[in-house]
Amino acid sequence: MKLPAMISENGMSAATQTAFVGLNHTPGAGDGELYEMENLTGAYYPLLASRPPRWKVATLTQPGGLFAREGLCWVDQGGFWYQGERKGDVSPGDKAFASLGANILIFPDKAYYNTQTGTFGSLESTWTGTGLSFQNGTLYEQEAQANTIQAEGVNWADYFRKGDAITISGCATHPENDKSLIIRDIQEDKLVFYEYSFALDGEKGDEAYTEPGAVTIARTVPDLDFVCENENRVWGCKGNTIYCSKLGDPFNFNVFDGLATDAYAVDTGSAGNFTGCISYLGYPIFFKEDHIYKVYGTMPSNFQVMGTETLGVAEGCGKSLAAAGEVLFYVSRVGVMAYSGGIPQCVSRNLGQQRLGQACAGADGLRYYLSAQEGEGWSLYVYDTQTKLWHREDATRATHFAVSGGNLYLLNHLGEIWTVGQGTNPPEEAQQEEAVAWRAEFADFTDGSPDKKGLFRLHIRVEVEEGGQMQAWAQVDSDGEWLPMGQPIGPTTKRSFQLPMVIRRGDHYRLKLTGTGQCRIYSITRERYGGSAYNATPGRQ
Repeated sequence: MKLPAMISENGMSAATQTAFVGLNHTPGAGDGELYEMENLTGAYYPLLASRPPRWKVATLTQPGGLFAREGLCWVDQGGFWYQGERKGDVSPGDKAFASLGANILIFPDKAYYNTQTGTFGSLESTWTGTGLSFQNGTLYEQEAQANTIQAEGVNWADYFRKGDAITISGCATHPENDKSLIIRDIQEDKLVFYEYSFALDGEKGDEAYTEPGAVTIARTVPDLDFVCENENRVWGCKGNTIYCSKLGDPFNFNVFDGLATDAYAVDTGSAGNFTGCISYLGYPIFFKEDHIYKVYGTMPSNFQVMGTETLGVAEGCGKSLAAAGEVLFYVSRVGVMAYSGGIPQCVSRNLGQQRLGQACAGADGLRYYLSAQEGEGWSLYVYDTQTKLWHREDATRATHFAVSGGNLYLLNHLGEIWTVGQGTNPPEEAQQEEAVAWRAEFADFTDGSPDKKGLFRLHIRVEVEEGGQMQAWAQVDSDGEWLPMGQPIGPTTKRSFQLPMVIRRGDHYRLKLTGTGQCRIYSITRERYGGSAYNATPGRQ
């Protein structure tokens, strides 16, 4: 908070600041607000404090993604790694992840890893071969007509499971047998379906026959750009279409049996492709740049897709979706939006006018961490949902975030995995970064007066931990010359220091604090003096 200025008989006055608000990178930033900063944190608000050090967990050589499910997992060197061990091969490139039960799902590869069984494989399965016989069989221990296919010597359980939706293709003798069906039973080398699923030979259509050429049987999964888990289903989107898996079954997206457990797919009518999706407040929510779609209901028969024409996720910012403080945040075409289920509100005005792009975000529960491109540079911002303040950390270019063991992790474009924020105990193998360099530059101080004024001295109450230091600077009339105030302050317990300033008047002045290591500033008192209203040329005293 700001206390009233005290004016003495000699024209000197003083103003004390004990609350330091976050970043306000706009021309209208007022006295005591921070116009620029680096490596500051709002965790100690109302104090001005440097952020805690990060811990490097691993360095990847060909990074493709980071996720957490009972432990960290990532993609590197063409492989999927779980808790530091390679489990299977994937293609190069950026990945999207989701989890359902014990299965970690990896897209666009359509691969999975089961954390309980240690199994790695494909969500899809395909068999191609010759000598496939179409015949009569049994179903539920009763004789059934035209419901079975057999491939001698093939153990179908190695390829499919009961309840899988499969597609048959390549039939030449009876092309009408190229169709999609649901497996009702597996009997060693026989796949069993409902009665009269196939056309057979003979006048009555009840005689078995064998296809002469190669036939393919496949269980497929749609191509998905964005995926999430909601209510024991995998949801995803591609282009203009929303998909969800069979209940509890990430391997099946084409089961349409008329049951509550069925899969589901629907096309939306608005223009443009989907740009992101997430599970939020119990609903799967899908975003385009100008639309938000929420799916209501508990089963395919009562699913309803309700769309709202409003600012959605900007193209290339699908990974900016993250919930903090029970509010969903994401980057739109106009800035960072806060969404609670109604109309989203922009909360990034204080970040300035630079448009954000290629954004990626994570959350530790109460704080939203956003890495985004700004022009030709990058920034890692933190929004605190309790104080509603923004802080900038540094120029980290993150590609993925994940939460595991009470810590928030990020993977940067260099392949480094770091802890961020106020985490718990870091992993034993992690390495702490060196002393953090930080900076806090205040906006123009005018002291509410159009007249000339001068800064005489600072009183600063500060605490600097071992290995750190702090230096104060002042600048007059935005001339670009930062003048040091006193000497650097080394490690010290909480106490006050007087920092003198070379007397120089001007229309306005700025303050800057720089340092390294852990530092907390409790209050700043500015002693200043007034001057005349003479409209002097710039720099005239």
